Amino acid sequence: MQFLFPSFLWGLLAVSVPVIIHLFNFRRTKKVFFTNVAFLKAVETETSSFRRIKQWLILCSRVLFLAFLAFAFAQPFLPAKNVGPNRSSGLGVSSLYLDNSLSMQNTTENKRYLDLAVTKIDELLTLFSQSPNIQLVTNDFSSEDQAVTNATKVKDRLTSIGLSPNPRTFEGVYKRQRSLAQKHNASANNQFFWFSDFQKSTSGNLKNFRIDSLDKLFLVPVQGKASQNVFVDSVWLASPFIREMQNNVLYVKVFNSGDNEVEKLPVKLFIDNAQASTASVDIAPNSTATATFNFTVKDKGFHKGKVSFDDQPITFDNDYYFVLDASPVIQILHLYQQRSAADYVGKIFDNDSLFAYQSYSANNVDVGQFKNANLIVLEGVEQIAGTFRASLEGFIRQGGSLLVIPPSNPDAEDYGQFLSGFGIQGITVISQPPLPQSQLPIAEPNRQNPFYADVFERTTLQGVANTPLMQPVWNWSGVGEKILTFRNLQNFITATNLTQGRVYICASPLERTYGNFAEHAFFVPTMYKIASMSVRQERAAYNFSEGSITIDIPNVKKNATYKLKSVVSEANKNNLEIIPIQRINGNQLTLELPKATQLSDNQLLESGYYELQLEGKTEKLLALNHDNEESKMEFYTPEELKSFFAGQKNVTIFDNLLDGDFVKTFQETNIGTPLWKYCVILALLFLAIEILLIRFMKG
Repeated sequence: MQFLFPSFLWGLLAVSVPVIIHLFNFRRTKKVFFTNVAFLKAVETETSSFRRIKQWLILCSRVLFLAFLAFAFAQPFLPAKNVGPNRSSGLGVSSLYLDNSLSMQNTTENKRYLDLAVTKIDELLTLFSQSPNIQLVTNDFSSEDQAVTNATKVKDRLTSIGLSPNPRTFEGVYKRQRSLAQKHNASANNQFFWFSDFQKSTSGNLKNFRIDSLDKLFLVPVQGKASQNVFVDSVWLASPFIREMQNNVLYVKVFNSGDNEVEKLPVKLFIDNAQASTASVDIAPNSTATATFNFTVKDKGFHKGKVSFDDQPITFDNDYYFVLDASPVIQILHLYQQRSAADYVGKIFDNDSLFAYQSYSANNVDVGQFKNANLIVLEGVEQIAGTFRASLEGFIRQGGSLLVIPPSNPDAEDYGQFLSGFGIQGITVISQPPLPQSQLPIAEPNRQNPFYADVFERTTLQGVANTPLMQPVWNWSGVGEKILTFRNLQNFITATNLTQGRVYICASPLERTYGNFAEHAFFVPTMYKIASMSVRQERAAYNFSEGSITIDIPNVKKNATYKLKSVVSEANKNNLEIIPIQRINGNQLTLELPKATQLSDNQLLESGYYELQLEGKTEKLLALNHDNEESKMEFYTPEELKSFFAGQKNVTIFDNLLDGDFVKTFQETNIGTPLWKYCVILALLFLAIEILLIRFMKG
């Protein structure tokens, strides 16, 4: 047996007080004379003997009362086997980590994991009621985590802890706990507690995790039965952009992280807070399914989109936010030297509000306009050299698209030098004026090619009866996707994708003497597709976990300072306004998304819509969601955790928070069995015995 506060044992000296009183309590006696002395003597002998017994019993009761009272204050206990040196001194910091990540919204026995963990921590704190060195750490990593305080204040804080959107790896949690604990008491042995569901997707690498030998670590899994959860994996449009007052198609991929099939899950699509469409999906276990939505928008500009469904008990990922930009203007720059007489390029792009079309002679164009274009069409330009060539190369490498329609007599060497920088080789001139009558038929487009995916969906399977006839003036080789070919498999139009931009090459001029492609039904959809694909498709949504996002901004100002401002809604009531770290490269703006630790305590990154503002004006509308790693309901079992920490004797892993009385088990194995309650009971018992002896034992 040991004592938690052995200094109180000095209180045993108080036992000497009743002993001294008993030994030296000499009473003065009076002699009383009676006639029958013999009888009086017999009575006197009997009374004196009885009184001595009573006094000894009272003395024993008083001594035992004081002794057990002193023992109660000294708090005796039977030490546990796991208690190491100085562990009973209470000098170390007891740091409690409460995992309040979104996955702790899961339920078992109709109670959230988070609520169960809070209840057990509250019970555990009763064991540390006398300790001034208690610390509570949550996923928020807030300033409150740094406080080392007493059990009462920690209990008060537990009542206000909610779910946090910031998952933490356990390596990061341990580093923070140990760093904060050592600031307050670096020399003492510290003990750390982890109350968590130990989600695999966010725990980090636990297999090679090691803790300091002077620390003790207690892992308390908060887990129930295997859970089912559905979340949105991604959304995308069938076409690069959408147009107002036309049918548009949106695809939504949903993932089922459970072991049971989800049947006929209703998925709703909202556009600008109004339900636009609905779909029903069946999702196999640990698999994905794609829902298809048809919708229309009435106006140009940004539209708020949301995919929503009801999936219990995990609800934090039931809504997915995204933004649609209806009818973005495509900037077309047409540069020519030998322009077709009918001006086929101008007729296509100049009369459609979807395009901002400009046409210039290649000899008189201001190359400064290149940075604002999405697609540059070179028609009949004989040579590309000097500043013109350097500007085109910079335009392509910064994400622009270039369509080359050759002149009647192209300079193979000059074009070869220009195009070789993009992986296009072997430029060979194969036809020069005067033209022979050897026009070749163009093969029917490949219906499986994504380039023509939405062009021929209504045509019959018999194919196109009449295809264009064209006379090629050059040929080439190298990397590239074949958009159209002649029937002899010779290139007609190819597309070469680069890291950012794209280069299209056509084999023939558009002049009628070279063939009828510009007047054929293939021409318009092909040119529209090239133009639409020149616009980098804006991502519908971003994740906070990406760290940085890159956005295309036309006419961006070099010294501009953009800020993000949250759009207050029912889902996101946090009015956040921040100026993120940013850099500008050409027409691209890169924003460094702040981490939770970089925000003040009253700021929170919530899923929803955010306005990208410049000088108070909204330039873009963005949708930000939390990473779906939290949505994957796979957790480390206690057996797996024990295998990870095998060999580390200072790590204790409990089977489950719900299995048995965790607090009692921890107390018996790590603190010991306290005996002070029994001492109090015995002290009160002997006090009662003393009272009864004095009151009822007459003699």
